[in-house]
Amino acid sequence: MSESVYPASLPEIAERRRALAPDTEKAFQAFSRQVFADGALPGKVKQLIAVAVAHVTQCPYCIRGHTKSAVRHGATPQELMEAIWVAAEMRAGGAYAHSTVALTALAETEHTHG
Repeated sequence: MSESVYPASLPEIAERRRALAPDTEKAFQAFSRQVFADGALPGKVKQLIAVAVAHVTQCPYCIRGHTKSAVRHGATPQELMEAIWVAAEMRAGGAYAHSTVALTALAETEHTHG
């Protein structure tokens, strides 16, 4: 991570976040624990999903944190890379699918100006 773009996530920053909105921070942490707890999906799968989503949302803090958590939950490098490839396909797939909007607009323009 480039420190000029993304500052390090330091304990002081986490403390300030807590101090500025303690009840909300507490609720968010409880929510996060619940979301990532084993359930119908095991924690490892949830962490792999989080790694993929973090790549789509392009959050470097989430990528780093959930990659490490996925490994702690037993994810292999191959599983992590496959999750990242799924994210890449979904991101590209969104652009492909949304071409419908452009092609519809093009058709409307052609009917108006054609």
